[in-house]
Amino acid sequence: MPTVLTQGGNAPLTAARVTVEVTAPKALDVSGLLLTDAGKVRSDDDFVFFNAPNGPGVSHRPAAAGSPDAITVDTRAVPADITKIVVTASPADQVSTFAGTEPTATVRDADTGEVLVTFTPPQLGLETALIVVEVYLRNGAWKVRAVGQGYADGLAGIATDFGVSVDDSPAPAAAATPAAPVAPPAPPAPVAAPAPAPADRTLQLPTPPADPFDTPPPPPAAPVDPRIALATGSHPLPPVPPAPPAAPPAPAAPARITLDKGRVSLVKGSSVSLVKNGRPFLSSVRMALGWEPAARGRSVDLDASCLAFDARHKRLETAWFMKLNIFNGAIAHSGDNLTGGGDGDDELITVHLEGLPAEVHGLVFVVNSFSGQKFTDVKNAYCRLLDAATNEELVRFDLTHSEARTGVVMCKLVRRPGGEWEMTALGEYVDGKTARAMIEPAAALL
Repeated sequence: MPTVLTQGGNAPLTAARVTVEVTAPKALDVSGLLLTDAGKVRSDDDFVFFNAPNGPGVSHRPAAAGSPDAITVDTRAVPADITKIVVTASPADQVSTFAGTEPTATVRDADTGEVLVTFTPPQLGLETALIVVEVYLRNGAWKVRAVGQGYADGLAGIATDFGVSVDDSPAPAAAATPAAPVAPPAPPAPVAAPAPAPADRTLQLPTPPADPFDTPPPPPAAPVDPRIALATGSHPLPPVPPAPPAAPPAPAAPARITLDKGRVSLVKGSSVSLVKNGRPFLSSVRMALGWEPAARGRSVDLDASCLAFDARHKRLETAWFMKLNIFNGAIAHSGDNLTGGGDGDDELITVHLEGLPAEVHGLVFVVNSFSGQKFTDVKNAYCRLLDAATNEELVRFDLTHSEARTGVVMCKLVRRPGGEWEMTALGEYVDGKTARAMIEPAAALL
């Protein structure tokens, strides 16, 4: 008979490899964290979940027909400095809570399937993530403990508590050494006026004798009164200098693209101002991002994120699959798409422009490959801007090429001095597998 644990209870493990399944009336995401004696992960690689399914001695098994999400622990392969594996669960839709839901943890022998331990936490409320059980080492023996501790700030809250860098601010830049003052250009050296010939010191040469074959020079012409010369034409007019060439015409300023004529298709580097008839047109927009596997139908798991910056290009917040809402819901992420399969948009990020704090100057939308697949494994990647109220497509940007890199900065929305927002297509590929790695290249493109 399996052991039924109550909250805080523990039991010895009778198998070296165990699988911890967590089931509930709604779909759950199950994760595992490998902890040292200090109660912290050694690095982000000790966080095992659907986007990083393999860790040392610990692996994630995705839900499939007849089997829920699960974490498998091989105690023989767990590193010596790891003494605890915490198993967590959170609703897969990432917007609901555990209210009215009773998740149950089932610990099985991973080789035989035999049920060893079960645990159902006491009634839960508005928690959005839960530490379900922990598999831990005590006096040389592995045990399982029923925990049932809920978190109101989701899986990100649990991960942060255990030392995972869920949404770190960029490291502060080292204090810049003041640049040496640039010396003003030296004034041009004064040009000395020609010195007058010194009086009475010119060497006087004797006049050579006249050559009989020389033709005597004509006598000097009498001066002509300029008025008479002009009247009679007896004195040539000085040549008229040629007219200076006309300056080339200034290049015409590029026409400002707005939403006046309806849907706009952008190419890399082009922009559109989100105004119509001279006035801001939208209060809420939705950025939709999509992609498809490039060949053989292999799933490609990409993550779309929105990074918010101030006027000095300092990151303020990031909306991504680990933190779906920022600025009190002014920016909301739809959640993670693990395959890119199916028709239509894969991930959506809704922005309530009027709800953004005044210090938000720019929003940069990025897509990266957490699992390290290159964008050469992706086709038909695009982003499109929708009116959040009507779902009408307003602007579209299709990537026309791909590079063997793990991140792409798709586009940016920048608040202009007049208050209107402008969207620019970027399509710049970079090496970055997480939203954190996209901060620096995104800031550079603002």
